[in-house]
Amino acid sequence: MVNRRRNGSRANGNAGRGGVKSQQQQQCKRPPKALREPAIFAKKSGIASDSPHDKVTLAQARRGTPAHRPVRVYADGIFDLFHSGHARALMQAKNLFPNTQLIVGVCSDALTHQYKGYTVMTEDERYEALIHCRYVDEVVRDAPWTLTPEFLKKHRIDFVAHDDIPYTSAGSDDVYKHIKEAGMFVATQRTEGISTSDLITRIVRDYDVYVRRNLQRGYTARDLNVGFINEKKYRLQEQVDRMKETVRTVEEKSKHLVHRVEEKSHDLILKWEEKSREFIGNFLKLFEPDKAWHMIQQRSGRVLQALSPYGSPHASPSTSPTRGRSTSPPSHWPILRFRSPPPKGDSISSSEGDDEEKYGL
Repeated sequence: MVNRRRNGSRANGNAGRGGVKSQQQQQCKRPPKALREPAIFAKKSGIASDSPHDKVTLAQARRGTPAHRPVRVYADGIFDLFHSGHARALMQAKNLFPNTQLIVGVCSDALTHQYKGYTVMTEDERYEALIHCRYVDEVVRDAPWTLTPEFLKKHRIDFVAHDDIPYTSAGSDDVYKHIKEAGMFVATQRTEGISTSDLITRIVRDYDVYVRRNLQRGYTARDLNVGFINEKKYRLQEQVDRMKETVRTVEEKSKHLVHRVEEKSHDLILKWEEKSREFIGNFLKLFEPDKAWHMIQQRSGRVLQALSPYGSPHASPSTSPTRGRSTSPPSHWPILRFRSPPPKGDSISSSEGDDEEKYGL
């Protein structure tokens, strides 16, 4: 009986531990909040509740807290020209603990202009930008520049999230020094390469470009606080750039056309060379012994021999038709004899004798 009771108590204890673990796992793996509505604005009076706010340690927060007791993490800033660096910092703050409720404090224009400088966006625009960030659960308007114990207690803040770089402002070497000493500070990482100051620097550096951009989009010189002469200068620069773009486009098209012509001409040259080789090869084949040109020469020689009026003598040692021809006229041709008149005083017989001797008769 004792062993059974002990085993039963052990089983109940294990079951209880397993139930606690499963409950914590369910809390850690709860489904994300539906993104249907923007975050709420915090009341100036803070959270009106009579229930005590139990202090949560960093270890307890990392293990996970019950669903009804989220860890309230506070992150503050100016959030001017809200960009990806801001969003990534808030994402890190939201994901610090399994059950986190993120409260974001946004400083007013008056406070920001006093301690940091002028902003591009108004405070209302910055408030609206924050409540539409998916990681934010609550936005505190007109947040203080330095956090006080009263403010932390009023909004029931458990931890403060910010990058670990000392923030020198308002006569202090680090406005979060007392938060770090109290063990309520949780560090996040800055996003390199992007900041509000960097964005403003880009606009100032390329001021002329953005002025021309807005003039092109319909803004007047008065809206941009640009004088008459500068306006004409920007308009002229815009026309010059358009002409350059047109020339560049024509050059690109011309290069493309020339390239196509070169390709076509190259193809034509290759085809011409191929046809020329084929023609020359066929022409040279005509002079081979068994080809048509040799046969034509043989036939033409036979035809000429048949049409020739001279016959070759049988006893001639030459076989050539031209060399075998007789140089003396044939016997049936008549012999023409020319007689010159006799000289005076000579007899007719002597002249006849001379003629016969002359012609070998």
